[in-house]
Amino acid sequence: MIGYRLLMVDKRLAAERSLPGTELVEKGLADLAAGAVTVESLLVSIGAPRLRRLGLAVPPALEYPEERLYLLLARDDPDGAHARHHALVRRLVSFERAAESAH
Repeated sequence: MIGYRLLMVDKRLAAERSLPGTELVEKGLADLAAGAVTVESLLVSIGAPRLRRLGLAVPPALEYPEERLYLLLARDDPDGAHARHHALVRRLVSFERAAESAH
C-alpha cells in the first residue's frame, strides 16, 4: 500500500512539473522558504491561497506581493513593468488552472 502511494505521489509531481509556469512556482517556493524577496517569491505569495488549496506546501507569504512585484519589476524596466507584471500573473493563473485540471 505504501509503495502504491509513493508511486502516485511521484506521478503527481512529474505531472505538475510539466505544467505551464512550473519553473516560476518551484523557484518561488524555494525563494520563499529561504526568505528571499524575488520576482518568483512575490508571484507565489500572490497565489499562495490557491496554491495551498491545490495541496502545495507554501511557506508564509510576503506582505503586499502585488505592489512589491510591480515595484521590483519597475526598478529594472519602468516602461515594461506593467506588461511584465500581467504576463507573470497570467503564467501563475495558467499553472493554477492546469494543476486544478490535473487533480
